[in-house]
Amino acid sequence: MNTGPTIRVLSLGAGVQSTVLALMACDGTLPGLDAAVFADTGWEPPAVYEQVDRLAVELARVGIPLHRVSSGNLRADTLNPAHRFVSVPYFTRNADGGDGMGRRQCTSEYKLKPIKVKVRELLRYPHPTPVPRDVYAEQWIGFSTDEIHRVRDRLDVNYSWPRYPLLELGMSRKDCQRWLERAGWGHTAKSACIGCPFHGNAQWRELRDNHPEQWADAVDFDRRIRKGGASASPLDGEAFLHRSRVPLDLAPIDRVTRAEYADMQLDLFEDGDPDGCSPYGCRSGGEVA
Repeated sequence: MNTGPTIRVLSLGAGVQSTVLALMACDGTLPGLDAAVFADTGWEPPAVYEQVDRLAVELARVGIPLHRVSSGNLRADTLNPAHRFVSVPYFTRNADGGDGMGRRQCTSEYKLKPIKVKVRELLRYPHPTPVPRDVYAEQWIGFSTDEIHRVRDRLDVNYSWPRYPLLELGMSRKDCQRWLERAGWGHTAKSACIGCPFHGNAQWRELRDNHPEQWADAVDFDRRIRKGGASASPLDGEAFLHRSRVPLDLAPIDRVTRAEYADMQLDLFEDGDPDGCSPYGCRSGGEVA
């Protein structure tokens, strides 16, 4: 007989939506949260780490621990020839002139994998101890009503069951932004690696114009992955961070794309691109397994 979840855990990406969930757990709007888990890729912008620190303080006030977990540093691992290869969705141009895109394994490796390990630990059944069928975590995921296409009834493990509190509350991303404004929380950074290929032009411009050190970091990384990751077989062609498939510092990031213009017209994303790589919602919009 199912008696309900053993624990309730928030998958914290530290973007707009999951920040709202964390703060709602703190003010009692969403009671019953036992823990939050932030998966650190090692290459988030400083503002994201500052956001996580702020949330850790608020959660601690009400006795909710925030666990920071990691599978390594994505940037360093990618450039390390001795590290196991993990595919990143670079934009590729083959030697014959054809365009393609790398597989997206980074979210699974650097977000989902460490979260699963921590959830098992919190359930007190660390790998390889089997988790009993009646023991599971209710995993809160911050998908809002404008991300309904990302929702799944089940995750890929039996010991974690998804719950989408923002959908239950009927909240869109814009509603979440308004909620944070009313709460006096201030600006919320976008959670995505500094050199994420899914950045739109607005986000690349933000880095170039307002965060020169991060921009230089991304430009350097882009130059160094031209033949793919250091531990991968060299590409028969070239890889790039920008969808134009030219070096990042030469890419046409000042061009406002149709999608970006539509977003501005609808006033949906006032502060640039929508959130990026939350644990179960990569910026690509594709399903994360």
